[in-house]
Amino acid sequence: MSTRSLTPTEARVLAVLVEKQHTVPDSYPLSLNALTLGCNQKTAREPVMNLSEAEVLSAINGLKELSLVNEVSGSRVVRFDHNMARGLGVPSQSAALLTMLTLRGPQTSAELRLHTERLHRFVDISSVEGFLEELTEKTPTRVVKLPKAPGEREARWAHLLCGEPIVPAYSAQSSAGSAPDAASQDEIRALQEEQRRLRAEISSLKTLVLRMAAELGIEPNDTPSEDVDQA
Repeated sequence: MSTRSLTPTEARVLAVLVEKQHTVPDSYPLSLNALTLGCNQKTAREPVMNLSEAEVLSAINGLKELSLVNEVSGSRVVRFDHNMARGLGVPSQSAALLTMLTLRGPQTSAELRLHTERLHRFVDISSVEGFLEELTEKTPTRVVKLPKAPGEREARWAHLLCGEPIVPAYSAQSSAGSAPDAASQDEIRALQEEQRRLRAEISSLKTLVLRMAAELGIEPNDTPSEDVDQA
């Protein structure tokens, strides 16, 4: 089981392997090139990194020593997979939370539930918080609940895989002047992502309905006959 803190590059490499296992299973395990591209991805990353393949390979070697990453043979191209859950001694639900905290930085429970959906679908926010609380009780502690920033309604969580997180200092001026805006930023981001997801689902359902209508030889706008029995 891993005991030492990871470097930021090691944490990014490990989290990308977990993420891509679920989001692009056909390409998993990942080649060094694909893994480097995932680490340097511009979206859904905080902070954005610009790692070289040499830096990623060095991180892989460090993770292999901790039994967190394996090299997969049998392919023309060397590929790598992760062993996060077993290596850290956590269930897959906790591994999903650690992955998103590592890739996206500190987040609220609501944001984590939204962002981990493709890795694990939590029933509700209470379920997310239950696994986070378990991670705080582990030795070593894997996550920490950060103090609320001025104006924030919900506290954020941060991972401790790389040691203590850097907590920004807030001035009294920002506390007095920007509380309403700060309070709504997390909710706005979460709602916007949820809206995009729902739009994609609606579009997919419309396509399915049109295809089924075509197979049945009916017009999708057809309505049932109004010749119903009058009681």
